[in-house]
Amino acid sequence: MNDIKKIVLTGGPCAGKTTALVRIIEHFSSHGFKVFTIPEVPTLFTQAGMDYLTDNKRFFYEGEKATLEIQMALEDRFMRMAEQCPEPTIVVCDRGTMDISAYMTPELWDDITKAVGTSTAELRARYDAVLHLVSAADGAEQFYTTSNNASRNEAADEKGLQIARMLDKKVIDAWTGHPHLRVINNHVDFDKKLNRVLKEISNVLALPQPIQEERKYIVELKGDVPSPIISDITQTYLVAEPGCEVRLRRRGWDGKYVYVHTTKKRISEREQIETERQINKNLYLSLLQQADPYRQTIHKIRKSFIWKGQYFELDDYKQPIDDLIILETKGITEDETVKFPPFLHVVKDITGNDDYYNYNIALKR
Repeated sequence: MNDIKKIVLTGGPCAGKTTALVRIIEHFSSHGFKVFTIPEVPTLFTQAGMDYLTDNKRFFYEGEKATLEIQMALEDRFMRMAEQCPEPTIVVCDRGTMDISAYMTPELWDDITKAVGTSTAELRARYDAVLHLVSAADGAEQFYTTSNNASRNEAADEKGLQIARMLDKKVIDAWTGHPHLRVINNHVDFDKKLNRVLKEISNVLALPQPIQEERKYIVELKGDVPSPIISDITQTYLVAEPGCEVRLRRRGWDGKYVYVHTTKKRISEREQIETERQINKNLYLSLLQQADPYRQTIHKIRKSFIWKGQYFELDDYKQPIDDLIILETKGITEDETVKFPPFLHVVKDITGNDDYYNYNIALKR
């Protein structure tokens, strides 16, 4: 059967999704892929007469339920079409099913998913990757506009920017729990944001990628992290062939866990192929029997957050060491300045220092 990858392109208001979709089609079509794009269903519904701001609760319920049903139906039909294509195929969704949940209460979302015959876990599992483009309202305010989307309700003033930032976080929260959720920062140069999108999709397609170092710092926490996504991570390395790193990760949010198997393989000094797949708990427990006897299991608490349009991961290590906090940037290019938040004190820049790679931290001493 044809190898098909289904990817969600999402984000807050004025994040650049429309431009990114055009770039995705052009780039991957030129590399021999068939690219299908599924339109944003809420926009179609709004243009057809749906009012998502209505006070009529019954109307809102039926409209949101129909939005979810049509979203799923469109995706299913396009996947069937993709199965008939001889070339490798990508199905890109302009927003996905979980985006709908960001605009209602958890109780109403639970009612709607039950009525449709699905669940949050099943909906997240429909996709191979989720790429969230951060709204221009957070860190790139000068580029925020409502002129390119007539259905956008967030005005380009301070109140509108605050609403846009709130919606941005709600959408990230909705997708939290997907094993390949990637948050794409704002950049001074918008092309860099688009290039990060292409890079993340290339990773999903297991295409060779340049080895790039994210910047890392040992830090001290001086205050509370504002509205972080907190996850509990257990990481175990498996026995692998030379030049190959194989990792099992259990990541939990609010008592619910996702299990991921990741392989990184260098194919040259400057390139590697990284593949990851979600696995079930039984397979995870079985694969643990292949744990590298020379490495210990890593346990850390991660706080993920956006600060001034830049995305960070703050790892507080519990095992095999318990006095280390590392801040890692995500997608901040070499020529950009890191916007360190005031609640962190940078102790040491450890970018490129092998001693602080998780693979080496796990080594038994």
